[in-house]
Amino acid sequence: MTDKTNLQKTKDGVSRRTLIKTAGALGTALATGTLGAPAVWGQGKKTIRFLNTETSIDSIRALKVACAEYEKQFGTQVIVDSVPLDDAFTKVTTSLRGGQPYDIATFAFVGHVLLLQGEGHLMPLTELTSKHKWGPKILFPVKDEVYWYPYDYNLAWIYYRKDLYEKHGLSAPKSYAEMLKNSQTLTADGRFGSLFPIGSNGATNWLAPGFMWAEGVKLFDDKWNVALDSAEMAPRVTRYLDFFAELYKTMPSGASQASFGEVLSNFSSDKVGHAAYAGRIIEALERNAPKLSTQYGITPYMDSTGKAKAVNHGYDGWVVLKTPNSDESMKFMKWFTENQYINFLHTAPLHFQPPRLDVYDDPRWRAHPLIEKHKDAVEAMRGFITDKSVILTSIDTEGPAPDLRPGKVFEGFVIPEMLQNKILKNMSSAECIKTAADKMRKLIA
Repeated sequence: MTDKTNLQKTKDGVSRRTLIKTAGALGTALATGTLGAPAVWGQGKKTIRFLNTETSIDSIRALKVACAEYEKQFGTQVIVDSVPLDDAFTKVTTSLRGGQPYDIATFAFVGHVLLLQGEGHLMPLTELTSKHKWGPKILFPVKDEVYWYPYDYNLAWIYYRKDLYEKHGLSAPKSYAEMLKNSQTLTADGRFGSLFPIGSNGATNWLAPGFMWAEGVKLFDDKWNVALDSAEMAPRVTRYLDFFAELYKTMPSGASQASFGEVLSNFSSDKVGHAAYAGRIIEALERNAPKLSTQYGITPYMDSTGKAKAVNHGYDGWVVLKTPNSDESMKFMKWFTENQYINFLHTAPLHFQPPRLDVYDDPRWRAHPLIEKHKDAVEAMRGFITDKSVILTSIDTEGPAPDLRPGKVFEGFVIPEMLQNKILKNMSSAECIKTAADKMRKLIA
């Protein structure tokens, strides 16, 4: 992911998603044949072009050090270009049209991978991914082939102030009612009980639906029919909306416009008692509020009955494009994922949650000081992907298979608008659900 602390990712989302715009642009290019323009290649030393979207200084440095080592060993130059995540898909398609395509690229949206794979622009990476065991819903295979190499989960779960819980005699919430009570209790002493965004942005798409997933809501049925307003789902969505409207009363006034930065800053500056995010919050506490770095707890989203739990999906990975350099790019990716993968993960040690299950027990990964210090949180993170009772989904990964349709729902901000209709416009839950379902049908038509 890009540096979510600086809001480059709106799967902080995240904005992973310029699907509607870029899908249209890609379709036009494909129809006119411009993506198939002849490549222009120089002579001399082999060169690979790597498009990176992790724009932190540490991540860029780790990639460039790895590429320099590869050139030293094998003589192939690997040039790293780093751009904000929102620019990645446009940069890749522009490079294809211009005849000088990137050989390797970073994506955080399965829709972009599906678009490029569907037009024959990606190399299968199954030979690399098949060497390891992976967490659930991370490889997104197409006809038994994997077309990207995931390097992290960016799951969203709930953080709470453990010290305040101890002060007030609270326990980790298991149900909507307990979550609401705890948030109401912590709304005191100049502090708000919680912060969950509701604006039309990627932060809301990523951080607000977890309660809905725990309630067992599905956006589509097994035949891609919109299920949100079905007889089975509508009562579940109603419970979610009614709960969220009450929880909103414990939030600061800016929640309707909050994005990733506000969530990070409000929790790390002791302004809210609960917030949702991935591991980045722990890194932010270590950097900006060291006294709070041992005063947090984490828990999955919960349902209304106290029986189910969920985390919101998020992910990042690399693809290899079909170019005259594909063979060399595959050699580099094999070398990189075997020799430099853990070094790269260490550039955001708690935020880059490993999707490869072997990494959790690798002493090289475990040796990072922050991973050692926050080992309890790390084990909780691992539990989110190994505990089969934890529901793992997101707006863009809903449905019976990887597909572009959920991405359109994500880009259409259907769920954020449903929350806004309930909370800001005081619409009935039934009307909110109908409006959202109707918009979904228009988006995927």
